[in-house]
Amino acid sequence: METIKPNYKTGYVAIVGEPNVGKSTLLNALLEQKISIVTNKPQTTRQRVLGILSREDAQIIFLDTPGLLKPKYLLHKEMVKSAESALAEADVVLVMTQTSRGTDLPIEVSERILPLGKTKPMLLIINKADKVNKADLLPMIATFAKLSHFKEIIPISALRHDNLDAVVQSLIQYLPEHEALYPQDIVSESPERFFVAEFIREQLFEKFSEEIPYSTAVEIREFKERESGKTFISADIIVERDSQKGIIIGKKGEALKSVGTSARIQIEGFLQRAVFLELHVKVKEKWRESEAMLRQLGYSSKR
Repeated sequence: METIKPNYKTGYVAIVGEPNVGKSTLLNALLEQKISIVTNKPQTTRQRVLGILSREDAQIIFLDTPGLLKPKYLLHKEMVKSAESALAEADVVLVMTQTSRGTDLPIEVSERILPLGKTKPMLLIINKADKVNKADLLPMIATFAKLSHFKEIIPISALRHDNLDAVVQSLIQYLPEHEALYPQDIVSESPERFFVAEFIREQLFEKFSEEIPYSTAVEIREFKERESGKTFISADIIVERDSQKGIIIGKKGEALKSVGTSARIQIEGFLQRAVFLELHVKVKEKWRESEAMLRQLGYSSKR
């Protein structure tokens, strides 16, 4: 039986902030493994993604959350609920911004998150610190310090892995003493199907522009592991209109083939085995406003 060292720390840390500030990039960097999809478009993350960092002295359970936004669809409302659920569960809140945002925190952060600083330890992470001069960074830190909501303010570069050790050490300081909640050799509790769907969805964000990626969802229909040969995966790409279906399939199916090839490479790297990936495109009108569809796709808080 594994012996837990005295003063061992374990707890939940919610990573929150507005869309596209680097929350998923930070999680992947901290875990040194890609479990949260990353694109240059906002609102990529739709559900909270749980990532586990196990050390000899602590187990930090990160909750990567959707960016806080003003809901336009029922899907957006569920994304906000997912972030709020993570905040309620968290022992420590990691608020993330980036240098290009300056010192003005968006109203969603100011109204929904900062008040939690009275009841939970809250750290501010300023991402992309490598993009500005130190002379510009120090006044930014000083301005944030005046808010008095944050226990610590830490400048980092998630992409370059700069100053991440400082983030980890600071977080451990504020976690409660508790034995580990998860086995030491796992990095997430989500099933493989979840990550496969996410890697496919990531490619939709990468390869299509405007409204297309936001109108899509991915549902895994079959996932068959074989003793010999490739693992068979069949997935449906859900869209809202026939015109979107045509764009994703492309001329002679070339666009869909490109999505499948890129996604398969990501999936094989994650699963560490060969995969046969089959993709289909299906139209489900206004699925982002359908409670039944959101429940089917795993986006609804109602079960």
